[in-house]
Amino acid sequence: MKKLVIAYSGGLDTSYCAVSLSKEYDVHAVSVNTGGFSQDEINHIESNAYKMGVSTYKNIDAVSTFYQKVVKYLIFGNVLKNNSYPLSVSAERIVQAIEIVEYAKSIGAEYIAHGSTGAGNDQVRFDMIFQTLAPQIKIITPIRDQKLTRQEEIDYLKANGIDMSWEKAKYSINKGLWGTSVGGAETLTSEKALPDEAYPSQLKHAEEEKVKLTFIKGELVAVNGVENEPEINIEVLNNLASAYAIGRDIHVGDTIVGIKGRVGFEAPAALITIKAHHLLEKHTLTKWQLQHKEYLSSFYGMHLHEGQYLDPVMRDIEAFLQNSQDKVTGDVFVTLKPYHFNLDGISSKHDLMSAKFGSYGEENKAWTADDAKGFIKILGNQNKIYQQVNSKQDD
Repeated sequence: MKKLVIAYSGGLDTSYCAVSLSKEYDVHAVSVNTGGFSQDEINHIESNAYKMGVSTYKNIDAVSTFYQKVVKYLIFGNVLKNNSYPLSVSAERIVQAIEIVEYAKSIGAEYIAHGSTGAGNDQVRFDMIFQTLAPQIKIITPIRDQKLTRQEEIDYLKANGIDMSWEKAKYSINKGLWGTSVGGAETLTSEKALPDEAYPSQLKHAEEEKVKLTFIKGELVAVNGVENEPEINIEVLNNLASAYAIGRDIHVGDTIVGIKGRVGFEAPAALITIKAHHLLEKHTLTKWQLQHKEYLSSFYGMHLHEGQYLDPVMRDIEAFLQNSQDKVTGDVFVTLKPYHFNLDGISSKHDLMSAKFGSYGEENKAWTADDAKGFIKILGNQNKIYQQVNSKQDD
């Protein structure tokens, strides 16, 4: 039989795909860990994959790759889609798709399959990455093509001797390094909030806690003075902040296929890291760096969300973002509180508030009163000319 690689999560959709496709193809299942999986969970997914009839199962550890290829630039750009969502799931899917298609090429697979439906964003991200990196590999999507209902999938699996518990949880959870998405009945409409119990982390601490985050050239290199790889520091910060139930929100946005979508999320480390990093940038970058970074970062986040990661413009923007971080080094002081956090301040040798020119609103040491008057007079020329010209025309 012809060799096929399936993106396997262990859920109902990919289990249906694995069982049905195993009747026609030599199926090799692969999962990509971009954070959030324990070893026990990985072992459980592997055990179930073999029950579905696959020939082999492989779990690819891509946490570090995910950070280096995507998360790092989301931090450099302070990327929050619609000013709220840190692109937790959409960012993961890009790296997962790349790892899966590269694995398919490495074993000489002729086909690649995924369990996406025809109504979501993931079908676009997976297909675009697969088509771009391996146009010779055919893509198979049983759930999308057959328009299957959940019950039809369950009935098929039972008929093929796979009688597992497929009870749909009240809330769907997708956990990764950069945050956890939460979907439920409340997110299908516009007016309801998710209840506390829908979020995976619950409030454990009531007392405030001070945290020091250390950045070197924009990367989070230490938490409370303990140095580690940035992706590990993100996990450490997530564990600290999730105990305060920090980072909960509901994102409302436009899907790639043109409809509005609503999803809950819990991303304490992502939100704190981005906000702390942005504060450090406010102190260490010039106003023109901050201005141009803002719109380029917005484009970067949008293109990533839309599945355009492989377009060369993304490497161009990454080069800009990387270069902008040269002086973004220092400590940011954060206070964790129940359900929220405060940014207390920063300490950096590159702090532009430390200049000897003067203090805002207090004193100046580098110019005279006459200098200021002349500057203001020239600065106002454009407005004065406009007003004079147009006030005459109005007369």
